[in-house]
Amino acid sequence: MNMTRIPKLIPMLLISAAVLHAENWPEFRGPTHQGVSSEQKVPLHWSSESNVLWQAAIPGESWSSPIVWGDRVFITTATDSGATCRVLSLDRRSGRVIWNQEVFQQVPRHKQRRNTDATPTPATDGERVYACFGDGSFVALSFGGDVAWTNRAYPFYGEHGLGTSPILHRDLLIMARDGSSEGEDKKLGWQQPWDQSYVVALDSKSGKERWKGKRGLSRISHGGPNIWEHDGRVEVVSEAGDVVQGFDFLTGDRLWSNEVIGEGKVPSVVIGDGLAFTSGGWGGKETVKAFRLGGRGDMKEANLVWEQRKGMPKVPSMLYLKPHLFAMADSGIATCMKADTGELLWQERVGGNFSASPVSAGGRIYLLSDEGVTTVIEAGPEFRVLAKNPLGEKAQASIAISQGNIFIRTANRLYCVGGKE
Repeated sequence: MNMTRIPKLIPMLLISAAVLHAENWPEFRGPTHQGVSSEQKVPLHWSSESNVLWQAAIPGESWSSPIVWGDRVFITTATDSGATCRVLSLDRRSGRVIWNQEVFQQVPRHKQRRNTDATPTPATDGERVYACFGDGSFVALSFGGDVAWTNRAYPFYGEHGLGTSPILHRDLLIMARDGSSEGEDKKLGWQQPWDQSYVVALDSKSGKERWKGKRGLSRISHGGPNIWEHDGRVEVVSEAGDVVQGFDFLTGDRLWSNEVIGEGKVPSVVIGDGLAFTSGGWGGKETVKAFRLGGRGDMKEANLVWEQRKGMPKVPSMLYLKPHLFAMADSGIATCMKADTGELLWQERVGGNFSASPVSAGGRIYLLSDEGVTTVIEAGPEFRVLAKNPLGEKAQASIAISQGNIFIRTANRLYCVGGKE
């Protein structure tokens, strides 16, 4: 081997290793549906004036999270008081807006103050971007910004508005639809169980329905589905008001149902070591539960492994980092539990109010408050604050992590945190 080439090869090898380790963040809660990134070199300190690679103004109002694929960042918004639905593509390296595509008009529906007309986070498979907006309409676009298909066959109404996000798995775009009645009795589906909620799977290529899994009796909810693969089978695990359920990935048949009393649930179900971790309940029924997966039929609580009544989040999803389960309550209290038993290891006040779901990378947990402060803590059995990073702007969208950068959406901007590559 020509030894004179070694110095030239070393930088190339380092670049190749960095590229191989880089990770996309293709949908809500990232590549695992659970808020966990495999990247190790992620920023620890920043502010609105330091360690920010770029910031871009985003028009309209939306609390959807950014997604990242390669050198593209995608984000949705609704302008014209929520009537105009848009998908934007930005250059990951510079923040330049590559295209800003109006996809359709919608009639804004009823929603709560913390929600928007474009809350669902989009998803991508590297070829197309898939988005959904407040009236329930779907759209798929090419990376060039051309509309590939639309599907407006699943109109949505709910007392809180539409808050859940679709996920992609193989060739299916899957989304839960847990709304409530638009008729005279507005409590139906909201405070009173009904049988009109479902999980729908669309063919990602055509936008046509592949299956529609009916829930049975349930109530309003906003959590995103998750995927459980075991013994050569794939199940879609989805939580709604009063229930957490499993559906066959190929047919949409409801395989099992467990009881988790509570309506208006927002956290997405989390999966780890054969357990489904859920969060739900109001009016003194607040609880975190862990169910053993793999059952069949209406099991109610027959496969309940543990229940913890302290530290339940009402909006942020939980974070499973074996052997621990972390929760961030809306009121600013962080909790760490043993994932296999529910034993409380610590519970500490972080400060602020929280809507965004926590994310993790490099042995750290990133907690973004509504006030725009990201508190970074150690992902371990002892509570340790590593940094507090203020942006000084309102924030409710969950953080995205990709290729060494952190992406944070505030009320009017999208920030890319981290130095130049």
